[in-house]
Amino acid sequence: MMDVTRSPQTLQHGQDTPRILQDLHPSNWRNPTPSGKYDFVVIGAGPAGLLAAHKAATQGAKVALIERDRLGGECLNTGCIPSKTIIRASRLYAEMRNAENFGARVPRDINVDFPFLMERVRHVRARISHLSFSAPRLASLGVDIYFGEASFVGPAALAVSGATIKFRTALIATGSRPIIPSIPGLVETGYLTNENVFGLTQCPQRLLVIGGGPLGCELAQAFCRLGSRVTIIQDEPMFLRQEERDAAQILSEALVRDGIEIHLNTQVVRARIEGKQKLVDLVSDANKCTVAVDQILIGVGQTPNVEQLNLDAVGVKFDVKAGIRVNDFLQTTSARIYAAGDVCFEHTFTHIEDASAGIVVQNALFQGRKRLSALKIPWCTYTDPEIAHVGLYVREAREMGIPVKTFTVLMHDVHRAIADGEEDGFVKISVKEGTDKILGATVVARHAGEMINDISLALTSGIGLRALAKVIHPYPTQAQAIKMAAEACCKARLHSSKKRRRKQ
Repeated sequence: MMDVTRSPQTLQHGQDTPRILQDLHPSNWRNPTPSGKYDFVVIGAGPAGLLAAHKAATQGAKVALIERDRLGGECLNTGCIPSKTIIRASRLYAEMRNAENFGARVPRDINVDFPFLMERVRHVRARISHLSFSAPRLASLGVDIYFGEASFVGPAALAVSGATIKFRTALIATGSRPIIPSIPGLVETGYLTNENVFGLTQCPQRLLVIGGGPLGCELAQAFCRLGSRVTIIQDEPMFLRQEERDAAQILSEALVRDGIEIHLNTQVVRARIEGKQKLVDLVSDANKCTVAVDQILIGVGQTPNVEQLNLDAVGVKFDVKAGIRVNDFLQTTSARIYAAGDVCFEHTFTHIEDASAGIVVQNALFQGRKRLSALKIPWCTYTDPEIAHVGLYVREAREMGIPVKTFTVLMHDVHRAIADGEEDGFVKISVKEGTDKILGATVVARHAGEMINDISLALTSGIGLRALAKVIHPYPTQAQAIKMAAEACCKARLHSSKKRRRKQ
């Protein structure tokens, strides 16, 4: 018998633990009084801004960091950390219900204590904020922290909370916010986004998720496993439109097995309240239906935070949808101003923000010429199974005229995956045909986010796929699938060489 709480109440920011607030925006904080010119001013204290400020300060620069709300940005407060904490708990519940798959008996009573889970989310955030995002800690390194809304007032000056801050170079790292689709009645009906869903104190009995990208898929699966009856709507024919079709298909099948109701190629045309429930009208081709839910979660993407910065005053070109225009050195159209993270990137991943912050510090302060295009950036969607990718997709390589050879190993052929009962997925590694030069890879597996790192290392270091066949893995591990793909590449090369010799 599952005990799932139903009221859609949410916590507000002020109800967070005092420790989080003291680290991320202390109540007694007083902004410094600006004196002289800063070498480097950072606007936005998400991962990109925090890391850039930290790096610059530790290398001797005079640094100011401006944040309008809380340190840590979306990643800590409304993104990566709370979502992965919830996902981990939801996986545990799924494993308990599927205990027979592991040779164990299903527990008699599986009770979901949602408030207890959300208490752990706040505890995890508090611990990480203290370790990595603390305002007192940054200040002790010499970073001047200003809380308030920033806007440019000149080519080398910013206004924040009534003060004028002068700078030699600046970084815009203001991040992004959820896109809210124009659905009639949605605002009046009410909805959740990543900005407030992690403040829920009780699990909705029925949840509608609009959007089949990483956020939508991750949270649809997590809430389903926590007891919600979930419906997910995607206006395209598949989830995760950037991923390989076979990867997206495996995910679709996994969501169906979890009990999620899926509507692909479907539009949400209206939302309204009737009694104590929310009604949402859907259209797919000529078919119409209405779904009754308790909560609506929006996960259709992000839009950059650019409007309040007065960028026109300093000649920084931007688009309200695509964000700030930067070159390969992350320099904007104003020579002394740079941008990094969600405010200028198509892909909004924390690790891209971290990498780009290092590029900006080198280029802005030390006349470096580091290029964004030189980075090999992996990413992962943390569904179950996870879907991770690095490098080129096969379709991208072919569009560029590069001949491709792909080596695929199915996880149900990997001994550890069989023993773990985690056989869904595959490792697919593509090389330039006739060579072992790695072009890209997709991993679909329970631990794909960990497994992709081996391939990212090889791709970044210029290591060929055949060399990975020489790497000894502990037996048994699921990463053995990578070695198996590399061994298949070696066999193909040997077969090709024998064939050429026979022709001679």
